[in-house]
Amino acid sequence: MPRRLEIILGPTAVGKTGYAIKRALEVGSPVISCDSRQIYKELRIGTAVPSRRELAAVKHYFIRTVPITRNYTAGIYEAEALNLVNQLFDQGHETLVMCGGSMLYIDAFCYGLDDFPEVPLQLREHLMECLRDEGVEVLANELKEMDPVSYEELDLSNGQRVIRALEVSMYTGKPFSSFKTRRFKERDFEIVKIGLERPREELYERINARVLKMMDQGLEAEARKMLPYRDLPALQTVGYREMFEYFDGKYDLDKTIAHIQANTRHYAKRQLTWWRRDKEIRWISPADL
Repeated sequence: MPRRLEIILGPTAVGKTGYAIKRALEVGSPVISCDSRQIYKELRIGTAVPSRRELAAVKHYFIRTVPITRNYTAGIYEAEALNLVNQLFDQGHETLVMCGGSMLYIDAFCYGLDDFPEVPLQLREHLMECLRDEGVEVLANELKEMDPVSYEELDLSNGQRVIRALEVSMYTGKPFSSFKTRRFKERDFEIVKIGLERPREELYERINARVLKMMDQGLEAEARKMLPYRDLPALQTVGYREMFEYFDGKYDLDKTIAHIQANTRHYAKRQLTWWRRDKEIRWISPADL
């Protein structure tokens, strides 16, 4: 029998977890998470990890397994997820279910990543300080000077992506874009991508409600515990960034919540823009399931 892996993807709050569990139970598969934030041990509320009931319904992998202090990358995920998938296929699984909304992690798993040089940690820490003190626009302008190709291609609101391109360019003296070969790696199993989508207003209402639920569950307390680690890559994400600004006195709580909701909606829009280019995705509505 051919080995098949189904990737359940889509924007944040669309309903991926519920559908992935349903599908995993149908085919006798665990759920292999492909989420670059749910993988961190210390982050639960702000990353919307599956509930205890959902985790008990089917075995999950890559949920809260990595400490935030570890520099975990898409390349590491690619290697570890491929190793796990091959083990599961060797154990007799014919169909496996993967679920997540991290565009780069999904692309790394499906196609592989180019080999980029290792960069000294001190340089990354310096750029992280610049991001915090001066903002992403300053770093983006530096990147524009050193690598205009990456400047045009990257999501410039994502500080971590800008830093990654900038640090490689600064350390090697060559543009980050010059290391991209765009050669896809072959996988020895079939990959089927299933995208979940909802009408925009419905999705935005779900996002707004999810943020309010996170606040009720204790996002503020969770973020406060993470305050000493605010400059780590793991915490350069929607929800925690805004809470740190709230702790700094930049906004009141109501405005902070509104910013989290707005930035989450913007992130969902970027996810959809990214995936609309992928003609391999079969889009379905959860309402049709």
